[in-house]
Amino acid sequence: MKMLTLRMKPKTIFGIILIITGVVVIMITFFSNHVDVKGTNVMSAVTLETNEEREDYLKSLGWEFNTNFTEKEIKIPAEFNDTYNKYNDIQKSQGFDLSKYKGETVKVYTYNITNYNGCENRDCIYANLLVYNNILIGGDVCSTSVSDGFMQALKKK
Repeated sequence: MKMLTLRMKPKTIFGIILIITGVVVIMITFFSNHVDVKGTNVMSAVTLETNEEREDYLKSLGWEFNTNFTEKEIKIPAEFNDTYNKYNDIQKSQGFDLSKYKGETVKVYTYNITNYNGCENRDCIYANLLVYNNILIGGDVCSTSVSDGFMQALKKK
């Protein structure tokens, strides 16, 4: 039976350990710079710093809208009730999760949608974009009509 032995000087062993440690540190640094403090993958996050970026995002989903929009700040509750859990289910269905933002204040940008199927040019269909630190964290399309109100995910059906 043949046996393979490898003789290395202590400096060589130390050098190999140093190289492995360097690679691990580089990997940790790379991955930590690509995830924000809330755990959202920054590389796949939608950045919406300007109105133009928000409008482009809505257009990419197939929506047409009035260019006037409203902006307000809301605080996401620290504890979700049934209504907020149902709303978060809509968010989860489109890849968001508001539970990461419990207790945080976020901006809501609201646009009047003009091309919702069956409700074209009605003044009761709105798209809401929830933005935290210029990153889209959720949103919905809803009808404020008393007779046939609804709420759905952002993506056009």
